Amino acid sequence: MNTCLTRRAVLIGSLGGSVALAGCGGGGGGNQWLGALAQPSIAQVVASRSDLSLLSEAIGKADLTSTLSTGGPYTLFAPNNDAFTALLGELGTTKDALFADKTLLAAVLKYHVLNAAVRKADIPSGKAIEPVGGGFFKIEAQGSGARITDGRNRVTNIIATDIPALNGVVHIVDRVLLPANKDIVQTAQAVPSLSILVEAVVAAGLVTTLKGPGPFTVFAPSNDAFVALLSELGITKDALLADKALLTKVLTYHVLPERVLKAEVPINAPIATVQGQSIIINSSLQIIDQRGRTSGISATDIFTTNGVVHLIDKVLLPA
Repeated sequence: MNTCLTRRAVLIGSLGGSVALAGCGGGGGGNQWLGALAQPSIAQVVASRSDLSLLSEAIGKADLTSTLSTGGPYTLFAPNNDAFTALLGELGTTKDALFADKTLLAAVLKYHVLNAAVRKADIPSGKAIEPVGGGFFKIEAQGSGARITDGRNRVTNIIATDIPALNGVVHIVDRVLLPANKDIVQTAQAVPSLSILVEAVVAAGLVTTLKGPGPFTVFAPSNDAFVALLSELGITKDALLADKALLTKVLTYHVLPERVLKAEVPINAPIATVQGQSIIINSSLQIIDQRGRTSGISATDIFTTNGVVHLIDKVLLPA
């Protein structure tokens, strides 16, 4: 009889961090574990494959071989050689330079490891997954495969799944995952269509808050949304930006005091904002504010170091 175990493991030691995810084993009863004794460790699985030779070398340089040989259970998203070669071009560096930076290398590799054995069928699609190295990413099904969106909003394909190991499972990916390197404010500053929002955040004195640890969820109105608001209220941009109390009330109404990805949104239920009043998001992913006005969400799940940003097409207003 097949047995599925829920593993909630807290890793204490060289990897650090914690993740709670469900993992399923195969086989039946005690024979499952007797059979597992003959399996190679995660580190040995990597070392045995020619397409993972650069990853194996990186694991050694980062002093993670012992951990991935004896610790666990883990899930390793293993970048293939082509993924590492592409990363070197992307970063404008050499293999020797990357592998010589032990701190950076270890941080990148730990971003690929979960502290539970999670098979493809048990991946929480679209929800935040926290690797042992910190940060988060998400995995979504795409056709018969799956793809990962990392902290820098880069997309990676999972090209092979459920490779068993004595201390977990290995999935092979075609791109090296990278954790986020921009906070919410820096992310907004890099988007031209959010320039008025950035001006408003500065005028309201909220820059330090939105650069803080969070995590936050920000529903970010576009420039067009602000222009429409000015017409709706019959005021100028300068007048709005000069009214700090009003501006702060409106902006904090767009912020949740937690990280909520698209797949985690509670539908048709009040969602409390930092401002104190709530919003409601319906099944069509439209936001209804306290005045009964409706805003569409034009883009979702833009990841940052301290939360997530969703773009919206109308400024929300509290009562």
